[in-house]
Amino acid sequence: MDIKDIQNLIRFVAKAGVSEVKYKNKDFEILIKTPLGGEPVSYVSQPLAYQAPVAQAAPAVAQAAPTAEAAPAADDSNLITIKSPMIGTFYRKPSPDKDVFVNVGDSITSDKVVCVIEAMKLFNQIEAEVSGKIVKILVDDATPVEYDQPLFLVDPS
Repeated sequence: MDIKDIQNLIRFVAKAGVSEVKYKNKDFEILIKTPLGGEPVSYVSQPLAYQAPVAQAAPAVAQAAPTAEAAPAADDSNLITIKSPMIGTFYRKPSPDKDVFVNVGDSITSDKVVCVIEAMKLFNQIEAEVSGKIVKILVDDATPVEYDQPLFLVDPS
């Protein structure tokens, strides 16, 4: 099982809404617990050959998360955060030749599509679910996002 297979398995578990999945074969074992289960995702690897790719991939994820979470903490407390409902790739445009869904300063309504997230070759339109004005876009276009990662800051007034 390579890192792409692990990522696809994590995406599937996140979309399925289950709290825990354990996959095991003769030389590899993985245990995935979602927030429903109360604990973070954990990887258990038996053969030495699989430890290097997993160990190299983990720091990249760990480095990306603090920067995304540190930005909202500095902003006003009256702002509402639009968060990612899934793991996938964040896109600001419906397609490369189209305009972006929203820009900073745009007024939005609760049913306005603000971005798409690609997960397992499906493009999921993400609606704002709040009305207000876009204050900040926290994620760059075509970058991976995690479940519950902040995407936009909205001023509801």
